[in-house]
Amino acid sequence: MADLASVARGLEGRPYPAYRALEGSWSLGDIELSVDHVQGDPFAAPSRLSLVVPTGIPTHWLATRTLREAAEDFLLRRFGASLAGERRGSGRSGELGVYRPGPEICERSAVRIDRAGRATVRFTAGLPARGRRILGREAADLLTGDVPAAAGALRVGEHTGLRAHLDSVVRQRALRDALKGAGLVAFIADGSVLPRASGVSQDPLPGAVPFESPPSLRTTLDTPFGPVLGMGVPAGVTVLTGGGFHGKSTVLQALQRGHFDHVPGDGREGVVTTPHAVKVRAEDGRAVRDVDIGDFLGDLPGGRTTSPFRTDDASGSTSQAAAMVEAIETGAKVLLLDEDTSATNLLVRDARMAALIPDD
Repeated sequence: MADLASVARGLEGRPYPAYRALEGSWSLGDIELSVDHVQGDPFAAPSRLSLVVPTGIPTHWLATRTLREAAEDFLLRRFGASLAGERRGSGRSGELGVYRPGPEICERSAVRIDRAGRATVRFTAGLPARGRRILGREAADLLTGDVPAAAGALRVGEHTGLRAHLDSVVRQRALRDALKGAGLVAFIADGSVLPRASGVSQDPLPGAVPFESPPSLRTTLDTPFGPVLGMGVPAGVTVLTGGGFHGKSTVLQALQRGHFDHVPGDGREGVVTTPHAVKVRAEDGRAVRDVDIGDFLGDLPGGRTTSPFRTDDASGSTSQAAAMVEAIETGAKVLLLDEDTSATNLLVRDARMAALIPDD
């Protein structure tokens, strides 16, 4: 640690590009800090760094890729919450940052854990300066003080929060794996909280009514933690009906993200969908290139063919027909459609849809 600190202090007052002397690997006790890229000046995008830290997580907690992925997500969130960098000069001096994930749990490059339980974390730091002159003493405090302090959040060992995180992901994977054998394409566990706090937030809506399956679709899926009761969506055609503001779009929005695992407390940990489900919608004005939509629409005015169809300015119905064909061509097995974002004149061509709408 003294070596890095002394080198950083020795840069005091020098032009900002001299920070490149810090590039490379540095030992901070049992932590390895790597300065991978130094920013051009204090007002540019911050420098890129990485840490290798022993986490103390038992190796049997990391025995599968699923468990390591869940542990990586847990550490990323803890590390982000622990960052305490403060302004130390001009521009972005002193800022510490790391990727801030949403509620979904998935493989990311920001944190990786090896089988021995060592975590590699990639983050950013604004190296301190006043104007374009280096603040070497501030840099030493940042790199040998703030950064190791934040790294302490990665030493979790047998943390109960980590265990809950791992168990939640294992349960969600088990639910998703059980879909095919049960003849389902999606499942929503009773007690799930589907509404979000707002249209721009992924936080659960405070005070929301927990989901309860209708009796006609109620089913049970088994997991390593016991059976889970909820609504199973069978393979085939399923239509949700109801008045405005009754939650139809809310259910669909939850299902369209059901191929992701979610963090404990999100409310959608019991919502799972086959990975082959895709939401499609109308997109007026989009370009379409040689897509065969003849199964949905016949020839168009002016003798234009729909087999294949080509345009620089698709209508609602032709754009949605093209979206469905494109989704199927790329491997989709389930299509999710919301009337609010669909071309109604396309949907009513289906006999089941037409039967739901009484004649005026």
